[in-house]
Amino acid sequence: MKLKFLPQLFSLAAFVASCSAQAADLLETYRAAQLNDPVFASARAARQAGQEKLPQGRALLLPSINLNASSTFNAQTLNNQAGPQPSGDFRYNTNGYGVNLVQPLFRAQNWLAYTEAQLQVMQTDAQFKIAEQDLALRVAQNYFDVLIAQDSVQLVEAQKTAITEQLAQAKRNFEVGTATITDSLEAQSRFDLIVAQEVAAKNNSDVKRSGLQQLINEVPKELKPLGSGFKLDAPMPAEIEQWMADAQNNNPQLAIAQANATLAEQEVSRNQAAHLPTLDLVANYTKNNASGGSFGANDSSNKSVGVQLNVPLFQGGAVSSKSREAEANQERSKQDLENARRSVMTQTRQAYLGVVSGMAQVQALQQALASSQSLLDASKLGQEVGIRTNLDVLNAQQQLYSTRRDLYQAQYSYLMSQLRLKAAVGGLDEEALSQVNLALR
Repeated sequence: MKLKFLPQLFSLAAFVASCSAQAADLLETYRAAQLNDPVFASARAARQAGQEKLPQGRALLLPSINLNASSTFNAQTLNNQAGPQPSGDFRYNTNGYGVNLVQPLFRAQNWLAYTEAQLQVMQTDAQFKIAEQDLALRVAQNYFDVLIAQDSVQLVEAQKTAITEQLAQAKRNFEVGTATITDSLEAQSRFDLIVAQEVAAKNNSDVKRSGLQQLINEVPKELKPLGSGFKLDAPMPAEIEQWMADAQNNNPQLAIAQANATLAEQEVSRNQAAHLPTLDLVANYTKNNASGGSFGANDSSNKSVGVQLNVPLFQGGAVSSKSREAEANQERSKQDLENARRSVMTQTRQAYLGVVSGMAQVQALQQALASSQSLLDASKLGQEVGIRTNLDVLNAQQQLYSTRRDLYQAQYSYLMSQLRLKAAVGGLDEEALSQVNLALR
């Protein structure tokens, strides 16, 4: 059924179309937020810091080399009653340096720590993925909030124009005696109310634009609204079970919880490994020089290579205590993993149902909008022939604009549900935003 729009809405649409060429779209806004949002910048820095866990863990398996040097002034007094060394006071310097190398040969704790470092890097990547998806959702929500607020202002202004016409008509009819003073008072009451709503709508629009400005660190330009060719797409795949399975495998929050559980298991093994012996290859080289002394000036050097075995026997019960602590943390991480799994499954189901119900709601409101337009046309015609009152027309106008506002909100809510569903399965990226961006004109 073809909809009939009020004349003022045509001029409004023309104005929006003329500005669309210079307007920013969702993808441009997202890229601006990537560069300017401090929350995302913090997440990016956290990822860079977290990636350093891997070389730190690897370093535990590699040799450590240390250089040491010393220089000492000596004052020696020797009173030798017998022997070849002469008696007397000696003043001399002793200089020396050495190099020490230790290569771990068997340190179970270090190998387990390296494995933990790999898991921590995986966690860091998953955490950054969450930050990317969170930024996309925040940008989209703020972007759509601005559009909804702008739509509300435009609808209120259009409604104000329509009520103004009804008020003028009611006054003319009262002056010629074809209407009562009640019609004028009803129209005046609606006009006063719509003026108050206009003030509130404009204030809300400014607030929403400030929210978007916080993300992109600049005053938002005109934003591209939904195009006339907006289409409703059902979730693909259509089966909710497939979405649940994808979330189980790809959701970054679940990946972090799984990594935490594995880390807790590794921590148990690492603490138990503290009971095991360690074996290191040790190499030393030292060189010393004395400028004097009872034996005269001399140089000496020493080289040694060997293995060093350390067997922990007793450490006050600390190792056993840490092992029990790690086992308790392991159980906690298992429960946290189960809680995360249930939470992700619930979020995925809600997002899927949000898309499905959003489609139905948009379709119902589209039909309701057509019916509201027909009701307004019929009410105006009825007023002309005397079977409808001015109040009937005002009520029909109110219903039309309320339905249109509800339709706009339902459309944006549907798009947000699509993005949340993508995020639930770890698939909310620029490509997903580009698909939504196609709906903008």
